[in-house]
Amino acid sequence: MYAIIETGGKQYVVNAGDKLRVEKLDVKEGDTVTFDKVLFLSGDEPKVGSPYVEGAKVEAKVLEQGKGRKVVVYKYKSKKNERTKKGHRQPYTLVEISGIN
Repeated sequence: MYAIIETGGKQYVVNAGDKLRVEKLDVKEGDTVTFDKVLFLSGDEPKVGSPYVEGAKVEAKVLEQGKGRKVVVYKYKSKKNERTKKGHRQPYTLVEISGIN
């Protein structure tokens, strides 16, 4: 059984036991998160939401709060001696899907 959930403006296909990185959530490590924006549920009778499936929830445990790899942005304009170097590390939350209800 799998589900399609929406979080952080993105959609993810999840199974029980999957680990995935989602946009940063305001929860501590070790806490449980409930995703109630379920778009699709598979199974004997697949359920498609409009836009969300009513009563469907996906439980997940927060494993880690972290930052991704550094992305370097370098701007350069020729003949103007203009150079700008910036770095960015996107924060994320690593979750493990514990159950689909």
